[in-house]
Amino acid sequence: MKRHTLVNHFLEFSAEKFSDKVALVHEGQRFTYAEIETMSKRVASALVGRNVSKGDRVAVFMDNSVEAVVSIFAALKAGAAFMMINPTTKAKKLEYILNNSRARIILTQGNRMDAVRSVECPSLETVICTGQWDSSHDSSIHPFIVPCISFDEIVKSGSERAAASPCIDLDLAAIIYTSGSTGTPKGVMLSHLNMVSAAHSITTYLENNEDDIILNVMPLSFDYGLYQILMGFLIGGRVILEKSFTYPYQIIRKMIDERVTGFPGVPTVFTLILQMKDIHTYDLSSLRYITNTAAALPVKHIMRLRELFPHARLYSMYGLTECKRVSYLPPEEVEKRPYSVGRGMPNEEVYIVNEKDERVAPGEIGELVVRGANVMMGYWEMPEETEKHLKTGKYPHEKVLYTGDLFRLDEEGYLYFVARKDDIIKCKGEKVSPKEIENVLYSLDGILEASVVGVPDEISGQAIKACVVLEKNSQLSEKDILRHCAAHLETFMIPRYIEFAPSLPKTESGKILKRSLS
Repeated sequence: MKRHTLVNHFLEFSAEKFSDKVALVHEGQRFTYAEIETMSKRVASALVGRNVSKGDRVAVFMDNSVEAVVSIFAALKAGAAFMMINPTTKAKKLEYILNNSRARIILTQGNRMDAVRSVECPSLETVICTGQWDSSHDSSIHPFIVPCISFDEIVKSGSERAAASPCIDLDLAAIIYTSGSTGTPKGVMLSHLNMVSAAHSITTYLENNEDDIILNVMPLSFDYGLYQILMGFLIGGRVILEKSFTYPYQIIRKMIDERVTGFPGVPTVFTLILQMKDIHTYDLSSLRYITNTAAALPVKHIMRLRELFPHARLYSMYGLTECKRVSYLPPEEVEKRPYSVGRGMPNEEVYIVNEKDERVAPGEIGELVVRGANVMMGYWEMPEETEKHLKTGKYPHEKVLYTGDLFRLDEEGYLYFVARKDDIIKCKGEKVSPKEIENVLYSLDGILEASVVGVPDEISGQAIKACVVLEKNSQLSEKDILRHCAAHLETFMIPRYIEFAPSLPKTESGKILKRSLS
């Protein structure tokens, strides 16, 4: 029996075993494992032809699409590490990520080319673009001369002769950029071993098999969405890939038509489903399981979902990008302990420590620590930040992850989330740095002070509120501020509320008291 040691093996092995089986459904098109494998080989060959080699970084700046999926596996086949970048990312942040990672190639789509052209990145050697774009700028992405070639032509007639990946499981597979408390995105480095281990553990407790049909509405730049593709291909299942959950009724209809068995979501999605007055009239009997992560579901939502889908197993989960998944609550425990996020997943150890780094007793609050092969390699070129989170464990040969989140355990070993040690906001399944939004607010003339906090929200988990103090005589309105934010931030980072104040509460040392604002 073949053993998955590299992430690209998920596709390769399933393409051998289930060659003619439909692996991916997107916008009315159906793609078999063999077709995706062939496309991935051709793009990988093009990458190698552009001198991409082991350890190089390849950026994927696309909406959810078959091209994005192919790009992921192509980069891995070439021995590179892929980086999924949220397609709503604005030019300034895109430029930071590309320069910070020293990406050599970016794969994108025609409607993102304006953002790509606006960046300055000396390391960038090639742009590979799918769809239509303005060809008058093909050979010049200011201020560097960077060739732009057609993804579609590569897929249509490219060579499939790329050599097997030169990687071993300890090599870098992906960098996932996540918001940091300083406002600067941090690149979480994940090895093949990290990702293979996480995928195997999750599919084990979800009891996934080749008959599963998974519907994904999460962006592939969000690790929760990304892993639906990875795990679906690992088990030889089928993934229905949607761009978003913007049109709930269309998604529900697709779930019925495709006989979906697995539906991963976040509180925002489930809240919208529960607001559909006629949801109980739809036949969703094919649904075998539902998963929730990113933020806790309100207990009333958990109970309502169980009423609506009594045949589906509901998994409440907790995780973070630095190790993908930490824990899951077995469905049979949901009613008994609805506030819990469960226990550590297979092939992983979790425990809680106090400020003295001592393991705490049940009921005591402390920081959650994770030990396992799923724990990240570290933060890309941020050694000091890495040292804060990866520390020597019980055994001198290992590093364990200090999550920065506060938890407690009950007498039976079930975990309960208490609070974050920092101010990161979880909104619509995304981790949002208040500092990053504050930096944008401060760049707007007329704002004297700004502070951003998360406030409870039934749909988003947390909504973003910006508290601002205007300069004297400033005529800025709420619309002016929101327009400025929309021009510089991803959609999910735009504040829901703008609150004007004559001053902001501060400590004696001059720090803004965020807790007084939320």
